[in-house]
Amino acid sequence: MKTLQDKVIAVTGGAGGIARGIAEAILEAGGKVALLDLAGTKLAPVAQALDAGGTNVIAIYADVTDPTSLDGAFAAIAEKFGRFDGLVNNAGVIRMGPAEAATPANLDLELAVNVKGVALASQAAARRLVNGGAIVNIASNAGKVGYRNMAGYNASKAAVISLTRSLSLEWAEKKINVNAVCPGGVATDMLRTVADFITGGDASESEKMLKNMVPHQLGRHIQPIEVGRVVAFLLSDAAQIIRGQSISVDGGDTPY
Repeated sequence: MKTLQDKVIAVTGGAGGIARGIAEAILEAGGKVALLDLAGTKLAPVAQALDAGGTNVIAIYADVTDPTSLDGAFAAIAEKFGRFDGLVNNAGVIRMGPAEAATPANLDLELAVNVKGVALASQAAARRLVNGGAIVNIASNAGKVGYRNMAGYNASKAAVISLTRSLSLEWAEKKINVNAVCPGGVATDMLRTVADFITGGDASESEKMLKNMVPHQLGRHIQPIEVGRVVAFLLSDAAQIIRGQSISVDGGDTPY
């Protein structure tokens, strides 16, 4: 079913692995995608691979921590497609290390991108969703249960879960539906970063670790498009009764 037929959705962190899966799912549902990212050199090939003609996918340089940059990005979306229907806050960073060694710079970065970036992008989107729409935040099961050596990341994703509740409550009157998804072991470069840290950078051991970092019930890595299809559903009109929720999409690892 084309549940997002002709709808235009912005996806931040557009050069990342989960973003590509989200974009594929949106296109599969009949929508159009604007990929936003700071990594311009990485972003363009992703957009090209998804839609060589550029009819349904565009790449836009944007800094989610900068309101001016975000305003420019959303203006470009309106100019290209003539409409705007939703946002996926996917941009995120992680800095691994023991909690007692977390540096101010790393904590500032995680909170700036993972929390402030979600808030600012949501504000910019809400100003343009004059006829209503949907926002989906990419949180993490780390925000529910927490993991070792990821204190800043855990805290930032817990904040996204709380922010999702707040925005849902306040923006219901604007007819903007806000939810989040909480992925677990998705096959992305970020998961490999975690494996590399745990194994001290030993390539062979990291590869072994990565193969074992799977949801126990599922027995395999989650694929980005699987997360993307849940996101696409939450962006659709069929999800109107789901509001302010942070849905675990981690293969059963998290019990709530």
